[in-house]
Amino acid sequence: MAHSSRSHPPIPPSRSSSASPPEAIRLDKWLWAARFYKTRAIAVEEIGKGRVTVNGQAVKASRDVRVGDMLRLRQGQIDREVRVAGISSVRGPAPVAQALYEETPDSIAARERAAEARRLAPEPADTIQQGRPTKQDRRRLAEWDERWSAKLV
Repeated sequence: MAHSSRSHPPIPPSRSSSASPPEAIRLDKWLWAARFYKTRAIAVEEIGKGRVTVNGQAVKASRDVRVGDMLRLRQGQIDREVRVAGISSVRGPAPVAQALYEETPDSIAARERAAEARRLAPEPADTIQQGRPTKQDRRRLAEWDERWSAKLV
């Protein structure tokens, strides 16, 4: 058996744990990995609506974020201001995700004030259990019959 004098092409380096972590990642992917939004599609939608800024500037979902960037974002009614503390492209458990950012003290205080205000003065619509009464329900109400009845007394 003759051996070929041809050399084999170099083997590309594998993606092992010894590879250095990325320095930057897409904003939408980072927001998803840090568990601010349930899906990347929701993150892209919120960024598109202008509810997420990086270092005070409106950005696109494809913008790279780096460690040290300041993000201001809105989750429902809650405004948050966080500093990027780590980069990850995978969505891990909540404790790992929380290590990817540091919320500013002002943001934490504002969030706690808003939670206290919601606790002390709840939204009136939240107390409605079943929605609007039906026509039959309205007829059963005692006040309704007494106030609006066309009956002769």
